Amino acid sequence: MSSRKIRVVIAKPGLDGHDRGAKVIARALRDAGMEVIYTGLHQTPEQIVETAIQEDADAVGISILSGAHMTLVPRIVDLLRERGADDVLVVVGGTIPREDVEELKRQGVAEVFTPGAPTSDIVEFLQSRAAG
Repeated sequence: MSSRKIRVVIAKPGLDGHDRGAKVIARALRDAGMEVIYTGLHQTPEQIVETAIQEDADAVGISILSGAHMTLVPRIVDLLRERGADDVLVVVGGTIPREDVEELKRQGVAEVFTPGAPTSDIVEFLQSRAAG
C-alpha cells in the first residue's frame, strides 16, 4: 500500500462568493495529514476537473452555497468520467436540500455534507474512501 498523502482538490464553482467553509475544511484536511489544493473562488467545472487531473487528486471537494449544485456538480462528475478520472472521489459540502442529496448520489457523488457536519466526519470519510 502506498504511503502517499491523500490529495484533495477543494473547489468553489460558479458565482458563490463565500469561501470560509471551504477554507475551514481545507485546514482540517491538512491538519489530518492530507495534501490540499484549494482552487479559489468562481471556478468553472472545466477548471476544477483540469486541476484535479493535473494534481492527480484522489478526491474533489466541492463547496457550494449558490443553489446551482444540480447544474454544476453533475457537470463536474461527467467531465471527470469523460477524462478517464472516474476513480476520483467527489464530495459536496454546502446548503443542499435533502431531496437533492439522493439525486446527487445517484449521479456519482460519494457523499454530501451539509452545514454543521463535523470536520472529523469529512476527514474520516475521505480517509476511508480515498486512495492514499
